[in-house]
Amino acid sequence: MNLSNLKICIRGGGELATALAHRLYRCNFKVLLTETANPQAVRRQIAFCEAVHHGSQEVEGVIAKLVSSPDEIDAAWRDGVIPLMVDPETKIKDIIKPDVLIDAIIAKKNLGVNITDAPLVIGLGIGFCAGKDVHVVIETNRGHNLGRVILDGEAEADTGVPGVIGGYSRERVFRAPKEGQFKTSKDIGEYVKAGDTVAMVDNCPVKVEIDGIIRGLLADGTTVYKGMKAGDVDPRGKKEYCYTISEKGRTIAGGALEAILSCFNK
Repeated sequence: MNLSNLKICIRGGGELATALAHRLYRCNFKVLLTETANPQAVRRQIAFCEAVHHGSQEVEGVIAKLVSSPDEIDAAWRDGVIPLMVDPETKIKDIIKPDVLIDAIIAKKNLGVNITDAPLVIGLGIGFCAGKDVHVVIETNRGHNLGRVILDGEAEADTGVPGVIGGYSRERVFRAPKEGQFKTSKDIGEYVKAGDTVAMVDNCPVKVEIDGIIRGLLADGTTVYKGMKAGDVDPRGKKEYCYTISEKGRTIAGGALEAILSCFNK
């Protein structure tokens, strides 16, 4: 098989799906993203799903463009951009017949992917079993096994604890205090101090616990539920980290690339 003709469909358009799409695009594969009509990415500056709201989104020199038909998918590939389609159930797979289907929704459960959906089906993180509902699982837990290609069995159990960055874990993440509408005048890349109010949900303030740079932040006007992740603070204070793919994303993307090449590069 000519690997440059390999068609890869990625479910999701958030941070990790974007990391995958970016690396696979850079490797000259034909990449398609599918998303919901109302994506709610927190790390919006490095999420291709923002193309749903703005028509296109650029991440580290690679552009994703919103499309609505198979003809537009082909045109996007010819133009050197990544097509992104609003298609929550990824029905487009029945038309374009991808060689690889990757579930990168990170829903922590299988939302409808089947091992028969493509010659190679990959699931990110928990909710999938390699050899049963997907061919391959990629480990997404930070630590020694991050990015590991699993050919039999499941990923590590969810710890429920955010990864440690700059010595902080749970403290760097802020969440909605109640159900309602998330309102903020802050922007990703702004510096904040512990105790600052970064948003309101109705009449309840959303405060940060540590000093640092706002790395992730829900869009103003987002409808939230109690406990929903609304953003995070990077204590390292380096603004450029807000606009570039994380080491976690790059590592997971490397695992997916390994799985694809080991399957087709024979």
